Amino acid sequence: MELQVKVVRLDEGLSLPDYARAGDAGLDLLAREPVTLAPGEWRLVPTGIAIELPSGWAGFVLPRSGLAANHGVTCLNSPGLVDSGYRDELRVVLINHAGMPYQVRRADRIAQLVVQPVAHIVWAPVDALAASERGTGGFGHSGY
Repeated sequence: MELQVKVVRLDEGLSLPDYARAGDAGLDLLAREPVTLAPGEWRLVPTGIAIELPSGWAGFVLPRSGLAANHGVTCLNSPGLVDSGYRDELRVVLINHAGMPYQVRRADRIAQLVVQPVAHIVWAPVDALAASERGTGGFGHSGY
Protein backbone atom coordinates (compact mmCIF):
# COMPACT_ATOMS: atom_id res chain seq x y z
CA MET A 1 0.00 0.00 0.00
CA GLU A 2 1.27 3.48 -0.83
CA LEU A 3 0.24 6.72 0.86
CA GLN A 4 1.04 10.15 -0.53
CA VAL A 5 2.27 12.46 2.24
CA LYS A 6 3.00 16.13 1.63
CA VAL A 7 6.42 17.20 2.90
CA VAL A 8 8.17 20.55 3.22
CA ARG A 9 11.95 20.43 3.16
CA LEU A 10 13.24 22.84 5.78
CA ASP A 11 16.83 21.99 4.87
CA GLU A 12 17.58 21.40 1.19
CA GLY A 13 20.94 19.85 2.12
CA LEU A 14 19.30 16.81 3.74
CA SER A 15 17.78 13.85 1.95
CA LEU A 16 14.14 13.11 2.56
CA PRO A 17 13.50 10.23 4.97
CA ASP A 18 13.73 6.91 3.17
CA TYR A 19 13.46 3.20 3.80
CA ALA A 20 16.84 1.51 4.26
CA ARG A 21 15.64 -1.69 2.59
CA ALA A 22 12.68 -2.90 0.60
CA GLY A 23 9.97 -4.11 2.95
CA ASP A 24 11.05 -1.92 5.90
CA ALA A 25 8.19 -0.39 7.89
CA GLY A 26 10.06 2.69 9.15
CA LEU A 27 11.54 5.61 7.28
CA ASP A 28 14.87 6.82 8.69
CA LEU A 29 14.66 10.33 10.15
CA LEU A 30 17.87 12.36 9.89
CA ALA A 31 19.42 14.90 12.26
CA ARG A 32 19.29 18.44 10.90
CA GLU A 33 22.11 19.65 13.13
CA PRO A 34 24.90 18.18 15.23
CA VAL A 35 24.19 17.64 18.92
CA THR A 36 26.34 16.30 21.73
CA LEU A 37 24.44 14.35 24.38
CA ALA A 38 26.13 14.08 27.75
CA PRO A 39 25.43 10.93 29.81
CA GLY A 40 21.82 11.12 31.02
CA GLU A 41 21.04 14.17 28.86
CA TRP A 42 18.13 14.44 26.46
CA ARG A 43 17.70 16.94 23.66
CA LEU A 44 15.16 17.80 20.99
CA VAL A 45 16.82 17.11 17.63
CA PRO A 46 15.26 18.67 14.50
CA THR A 47 14.87 16.57 11.35
CA GLY A 48 14.60 19.24 8.65
CA ILE A 49 11.11 18.28 7.46
CA ALA A 50 7.48 19.17 8.15
CA ILE A 51 4.74 16.84 6.94
CA GLU A 52 1.00 16.82 6.34
CA LEU A 53 -0.50 13.44 7.14
CA PRO A 54 -3.98 12.75 5.77
CA SER A 55 -6.87 12.72 8.23
CA GLY A 56 -7.24 9.23 9.70
CA TRP A 57 -3.48 8.61 9.74
CA ALA A 58 -0.79 9.16 12.38
CA GLY A 59 2.98 8.99 12.48
CA PHE A 60 4.88 7.14 15.17
CA VAL A 61 8.50 8.10 15.89
CA LEU A 62 10.40 5.03 17.07
CA PRO A 63 13.98 4.40 18.19
CA ARG A 64 16.60 2.87 15.94
CA SER A 65 17.67 -0.44 17.45
CA GLY A 66 21.32 -0.06 16.40
CA LEU A 67 21.62 3.36 18.05
CA ALA A 68 20.21 1.95 21.28
CA ALA A 69 22.15 -1.35 21.25
CA ASN A 70 25.49 0.09 20.15
CA HIS A 71 25.48 3.49 21.87
CA GLY A 72 22.77 3.53 24.57
CA VAL A 73 20.93 6.33 22.74
CA THR A 74 17.18 6.08 22.23
CA CYS A 75 13.98 8.11 21.95
CA LEU A 76 12.78 9.39 25.32
CA ASN A 77 9.06 9.47 24.45
CA SER A 78 8.66 6.32 22.48
CA PRO A 79 6.65 6.15 20.46
CA GLY A 80 6.40 9.82 19.69
CA LEU A 81 3.02 10.61 18.15
CA VAL A 82 2.60 12.82 15.08
CA ASP A 83 -1.07 13.73 14.67
CA SER A 84 -2.51 14.47 11.24
CA GLY A 85 -3.00 18.13 12.22
CA TYR A 86 0.65 18.72 13.22
CA ARG A 87 2.49 20.99 10.77
CA ASP A 88 5.69 22.06 12.53
CA GLU A 89 9.13 20.53 12.00
CA LEU A 90 9.40 16.92 13.13
CA ARG A 91 11.74 16.70 16.10
CA VAL A 92 13.04 13.69 17.98
CA VAL A 93 13.66 13.63 21.75
CA LEU A 94 16.92 11.67 22.06
CA ILE A 95 18.37 10.55 25.40
CA ASN A 96 21.83 9.19 26.12
CA HIS A 97 21.71 6.28 28.60
CA ALA A 98 25.41 5.50 28.12
CA GLY A 99 28.21 6.49 30.49
CA MET A 100 29.99 8.66 27.93
CA PRO A 101 28.98 11.58 25.67
CA TYR A 102 27.45 10.73 22.31
CA GLN A 103 27.89 12.93 19.24
CA VAL A 104 24.95 13.12 16.82
CA ARG A 105 26.29 14.34 13.48
CA ARG A 106 24.32 16.21 10.86
CA ALA A 107 22.45 13.72 8.61
CA ASP A 108 22.84 10.83 11.09
CA ARG A 109 19.86 8.46 11.15
CA ILE A 110 18.37 9.15 14.59
CA ALA A 111 14.90 7.53 14.61
CA GLN A 112 12.28 5.88 12.43
CA LEU A 113 8.90 7.16 11.31
CA VAL A 114 6.10 4.62 10.85
CA VAL A 115 2.81 5.92 9.43
CA GLN A 116 -0.38 3.98 10.15
CA PRO A 117 -4.13 4.43 9.85
CA VAL A 118 -5.83 5.21 13.14
CA ALA A 119 -9.44 4.70 14.12
CA HIS A 120 -11.50 7.58 15.47
CA ILE A 121 -13.15 6.28 18.63
CA VAL A 122 -16.85 6.74 19.24
CA TRP A 123 -17.65 5.66 22.80
CA ALA A 124 -20.47 3.15 23.34
CA PRO A 125 -21.40 3.31 27.05
CA VAL A 126 -22.62 -0.04 28.47
CA ASP A 127 -23.33 -1.41 31.93
CA ALA A 128 -20.96 -4.38 31.60
CA LEU A 129 -18.28 -5.76 29.32
CA ALA A 130 -18.22 -9.20 27.71
CA ALA A 131 -16.31 -11.86 29.62
CA SER A 132 -12.83 -12.79 28.43
CA GLU A 133 -10.27 -15.47 29.27
CA ARG A 134 -8.08 -12.89 31.00
CA GLY A 135 -10.89 -11.19 32.86
CA THR A 136 -10.04 -8.16 34.98
CA GLY A 137 -6.52 -9.23 36.00
CA GLY A 138 -4.08 -6.33 36.01
CA PHE A 139 -0.40 -6.02 35.16
CA GLY A 140 1.47 -9.25 35.77
CA HIS A 141 -1.76 -11.16 36.34
CA SER A 142 -0.85 -13.83 33.78
CA GLY A 143 2.32 -14.74 35.73
CA TYR A 144 4.84 -13.28 33.31
